[in-house]
Amino acid sequence: MCCQQKVCEMTEERVKAYEELKKSPTNSPFLLIPDWKLPFKVYIDSFGEGIGDSLHQTQIINDKSVEGPIWFISRQINPTPTKHQMECLFLVWALEKSYYYLD
Repeated sequence: MCCQQKVCEMTEERVKAYEELKKSPTNSPFLLIPDWKLPFKVYIDSFGEGIGDSLHQTQIINDKSVEGPIWFISRQINPTPTKHQMECLFLVWALEKSYYYLD
């Protein structure tokens, strides 16, 4: 054997971490269904050799005002343009992809 088996001691900290881990799939981010009567928000970001866009909306869910995502989209850029070119390209691309949702 390449490893010796060791007994894992279940400390209070490890039990708490395990319980949080079990909850995580049910608390993961979800996509909202668009409400066409409410305004949308477009968030854009560039990273290295790519760009990304997320479309969000603030809706009332369970009597709470919640801003959540409608969609996420990203694209690789080759060759990498200058920072100014990237920002312009990114904005045009995000608006083209989101135009169904925007006025």
